[in-house]
Amino acid sequence: MSQLLLQNLHLRYGAAPAVADLNLEVQDGELVSLLGPSGCGKTTTMRAVAGLLTPSSGRIMLGGQDITQLPANKRNIGLVFQSYALFPHLSAFENVAFGLRLRRVSDQEVRRRVGSALEVVGLTELAGRLPANLSGGQQQRVALARAFVIEPRLLLLDEPLSNLDAKLRLDMRGELRRIQRELGVTMLYVTHDQDEALALSDRIVIMRAGRIEQQGTPEEVYARPTTPFVADFMGWQNILAAAAVPEPLRRSHPEASHFAWRPETVTLGQGTTAGRVLARTYQGEHLEYLLDSPLGRVKAFAPIGAAWLEGNEVTFELPLGRAAALRDA
Repeated sequence: MSQLLLQNLHLRYGAAPAVADLNLEVQDGELVSLLGPSGCGKTTTMRAVAGLLTPSSGRIMLGGQDITQLPANKRNIGLVFQSYALFPHLSAFENVAFGLRLRRVSDQEVRRRVGSALEVVGLTELAGRLPANLSGGQQQRVALARAFVIEPRLLLLDEPLSNLDAKLRLDMRGELRRIQRELGVTMLYVTHDQDEALALSDRIVIMRAGRIEQQGTPEEVYARPTTPFVADFMGWQNILAAAAVPEPLRRSHPEASHFAWRPETVTLGQGTTAGRVLARTYQGEHLEYLLDSPLGRVKAFAPIGAAWLEGNEVTFELPLGRAAALRDA
C-alpha cells in the first residue's frame, strides 16, 4: 500500500522553481532515498512533506489522507535533521520523551516507550546523560529515537550522517538500516552521498534541477543508468558521445546519445586504441590511470605494480558488452 504519494508537486523560491511537476510514491515500510547534488530539490521536497513549505500546486497524500494544507504539527511525521537539534539542558531520556509529553502521554507510557526506544538504539545505559556528554554518533541515535518514539506515519531524515566522521558514518548506516527493518517504519531519506544511498535504500530517486531523473533499486541505478547525468553521478566516469564509439555498438543502440564504461571495466595493455598516460595515482587496492586518447579522456584501473608511467603510451579496450547506453533526458 502507498504510504506517501506526491502528485504533480510544484514548489518555488520566489519566482524560481525549486521542484517542478514531481510525482513520487513510497510504499508502506519502504526506505526511499532522494539523491542528488546540492540545489537539485531533494531537501525542498522533504520540507514540503514535513509541512515546513507550502507547495504552489500539487498534492501530498499520507496514508490516503490529503495533508497538503495540514499544519506540520498535525501530520504525525518524525524528523531527523543534519544538526540533530537536541535540547542541551535535557537528558537523553527527556530529549526522547519530549514529543510524547507534548502529546500528553501518561508518565507510565512515556517511561515504557522511551525505554523501548533507547533500547532499540543501544543507549539504555546513557539515558541520564546530557547531549554535551554524548558522542556525535550517540547524539544522532538520540535524535533518531526521539523521531520514531512518537510512532510516526512517516520518518524523514535530512543528511543525518553528514556531521559524523567516516568510520561513524559507516557504522551508523548499518544501524539505521537495522532500526528501519526492526520497526518497519516508512522512511524518506535525503542525501548527496551515493554510497550511503546504495547501502541504505530499497529504492533510490535521483533528482536534478527539481525533477526526477531516474528511480529504481540500488542495483538498477548503479548498474543501468539511463542518462549521462545519472551515469556521471553514479561513477560511470567514461562517458563518450555515441559518434565516438565503434559502429556495432551504435547499431545495437540507435537511440543512445552516449555510452559509458566504469573504470574497472576498461582493459589496459591490450586492444586497438592507443592512449597516453596523463596521470597515475595510487588508490590502495589498485592504480588509477587517466589516459588521453582519440576517443577523449579515459579513466581505467590496473593492478598494483602495473608498469605504465606518466607519459607512456598504452593500448586499451572498452568492452562493448560492459557499456551503458544512455539517452539525453
